[in-house]
Amino acid sequence: MNDSDKTPTDMTDDAENEELAAAYNLGLEFQKSGDLAGAARAFREALALDPQDTGGVSIRLAAIGAETAPEKMPDAYVATLFDQHADVFDEILVDELGYCVPLLLRDLVQRLDCGPFSRMLDLGCGTGLTGMALADCTSHRTGVDLSERIIELAYDREVYEDLYVGEAVEFLQEFEDEEEARPNWDLIAATDVFPYLGAVEPFLSAAADRLEEKGYLAFSTETLPNEILNGRSYMVGPGNRFAQAEGYIRASLSNAGFTILAMEPITVRLEEGVPVPGHLVLAQKS
Repeated sequence: MNDSDKTPTDMTDDAENEELAAAYNLGLEFQKSGDLAGAARAFREALALDPQDTGGVSIRLAAIGAETAPEKMPDAYVATLFDQHADVFDEILVDELGYCVPLLLRDLVQRLDCGPFSRMLDLGCGTGLTGMALADCTSHRTGVDLSERIIELAYDREVYEDLYVGEAVEFLQEFEDEEEARPNWDLIAATDVFPYLGAVEPFLSAAADRLEEKGYLAFSTETLPNEILNGRSYMVGPGNRFAQAEGYIRASLSNAGFTILAMEPITVRLEEGVPVPGHLVLAQKS
């Protein structure tokens, strides 16, 4: 998903945000005309009007080089974006963007002869594409997503035993339930989560803490050529999503106590018909 055609007013459906929408749209106009200084001024005005950053202005500022990339996308922006797109989520993601990472993950699990898994945690579960892809090799599936509307659609698919609205890292760090104070999982999946994270260390540390001994972590990333990353561990790419360097992912996994079983180059999706490169990763807790 990206917000290229949406303004904060579109996202919030709040008539009181006309001033915010005007600043945001002015920033878009300046950006499209090549006036990045003007775009930065307008986007900063929009951010001052909306400190929660429902419109993802901090991401746009990073994308045009006006600010350093934040460590993650604003929760309010991600939740609002996916709430708005929920009813056409699968159509956009699969049919228009050619997204098939869950099926690629299923193939990778089969090839490496991993599983079956007793308990799977699907972070950023969306409407349940990964849950469905791994349904025959997982006994109990828990799904988590920031979008309440998306979770409602996942519930209708009846692929998860448990579903929660929440942010991935916070869920890993804080979740408890009535039956088991601090449940762990033997598989944690996070397909299409890292493009919203930026810095991956908090996620990997929390995932390692919640995995059973020798448990598995599966996720996808987006990346950019080294000459564009220019030594950065991560950056906001042209599609207003985070791209991470392969070396950064490898080093962060090692530091968090994971052994990489596979890190395969894939096409994550299409952006205006152009393939977006990334990696599909399967790692095991050491």
